[in-house]
Amino acid sequence: MSVRNRLHVSERAQAGLVRLLQVVMVAIFVVGLSLGNAGIAVNAAVGLLVTQLPALLEKRYQITMDVALVLWITLAMFLHAFGTLPLPGLDFASLYGSTWWWDHMTHALSSSLVVGSAYAVTRAVQEHTEYIHLGPKFTFAYLLVFVMAFGVFWELLEFYIAVAARLLGIPKILTQYGLGDTILDLSYNTLGGLLVAVFGTAYLTGVSDQLLARLESRSPR
Repeated sequence: MSVRNRLHVSERAQAGLVRLLQVVMVAIFVVGLSLGNAGIAVNAAVGLLVTQLPALLEKRYQITMDVALVLWITLAMFLHAFGTLPLPGLDFASLYGSTWWWDHMTHALSSSLVVGSAYAVTRAVQEHTEYIHLGPKFTFAYLLVFVMAFGVFWELLEFYIAVAARLLGIPKILTQYGLGDTILDLSYNTLGGLLVAVFGTAYLTGVSDQLLARLESRSPR
């Protein structure tokens, strides 16, 4: 059963929501440019680029994602971009700066995408070759270690981007809020990865199977 059937939402409605979120992200990008805020503009632009990856995979490699997976990716990127926007109802503070749980929520969503991608690729490679075999328990542990390692990499990236911005005297694109916040981010990264490892892998087999087909088609006969 697909994600769409589980949610009891039509494919058309989900595709429409994807387009709406993308339009709002374009508006956020424009607002960032008009305010001269590089953080808002860059985060919105990067988010929009990421949401185009499913269409690129379909056009370039004939890998079609369930529209609910596309919505999952788009929603994660949208919430991140929207969180950087100064809002009138918050005295023109951003959700990242004024809402303690927003950063943790977006980290959990982003880490779930990382784990989902890692699972889809790993399963496809495992099915493609007889030399790699990962049992269910090992796969579960591998996904958790992978997302934790990626989380550490991301936190280091945020730190060095902030240091570079300070040294160059330019606005920060990514913001860190201290060591305690970093530890919480890593915890929510692990939570997002855990949820996908436990519940989400069943919905990613379609993508894995298409990746496997591409690998098989490129294999020498």
